[in-house]
Order: sequence, then structure tokens, then C-alpha cells
Amino acid sequence: MKAGVTVPNITFHTRVRDESIEGPNPFRWQDMTSDDYFKGKRVVLFSLPGAFTPTCSTYQLPGYENGAADFAAEGIDEIYCMSVNDSFVMNAWARNQELENVKVIPDGAGEFTRLMGMLVDKSNIGFGARSWRYAAVINDGVVEAWFEEPGREDNHGEDPYGESAPETVLAWLKEAKEAVA
Repeated sequence: MKAGVTVPNITFHTRVRDESIEGPNPFRWQDMTSDDYFKGKRVVLFSLPGAFTPTCSTYQLPGYENGAADFAAEGIDEIYCMSVNDSFVMNAWARNQELENVKVIPDGAGEFTRLMGMLVDKSNIGFGARSWRYAAVINDGVVEAWFEEPGREDNHGEDPYGESAPETVLAWLKEAKEAVA
């Protein structure tokens, strides 16, 4: 993946809270498309190997959540976290992390991740097909900047983290803003 590439146009199957539904599970299915998430907006998308995993839950997701105001100051309209997990898992993780600023995108079947060229096999740790860790600045559906962790390969023995960290992406946004000014 690289700057200038349009993100794949797919449909994501999400579960959203619906107050008109009574009972202990007030959610309904709602399909969302790539256009719903990316068209007409400048966003940061970061993708990671799995909800509830250590690096993702301790550093990456909280970093983006806590830095949301800084990203907004640099012209970012939304911050999205994607994982090859279903909507039930992503919603539970969002509640667990008490998210207010970052929105989760479930790529349960890995279709978007595969079309982005980032689907890897992580069977060596019992995950199966998952996303390689990356982040991107996406402007109106087109990749503006790409941040991929080094060493992408199936069954990688480690989980590199740094290139897709919120601090790295925010530093790039500030540099890009200064270059234009």
C-alpha cells in the first residue's frame, strides 16, 4: 500500500445500539460501506492484530483515544480502529476501553484487510488470518500517508510496534502541515 491509492470499496457488517429495541441486547445489524467511513473526510485508520490483545489494548488504542484532540487540531475528522474481528468483539472491546473518540470498524471476514494487502496468517499464535499492524491518513477515500510496521509476513515471530503508533502519525501530520504553511 502507498500514498495515492484509493481504499477498497466494501460493506462492513456492524451492530449498532438501537434504543427502540427492548431487552438486554438493544442492537441491530447495520451495513456500512467504505464510503460511509471515508468519503468526504480526512481520517486516521489504524489496524491491528486483535481486540483485547496486549499492545493494542495497552498502547495503540488508548494512545489514539487520548490524543484525539491533537489529531483534530491537525485536521483529522475521525479516528478509526480496525481489526479482523466481528462486530460483537469490536463493540465489546470499545465498551471495555471506554472509547469516546475512536470508532471501531469490524472487518470480521478480513475482506478490507485482504484488499489492502495486509492480511497475514498468525496461526503460530492461534489467531488465524489477521491484520498486520498499520496506520494510514486517508483523505476522501485516498491514502495520503501510510505507516506500516516492518517485517510483514505470515507467522511472524514478533509483533512490531512503532511505525503505526499515534505519536508517529501525529508527528507526520504536524510536519505535513508545516510544509504547506
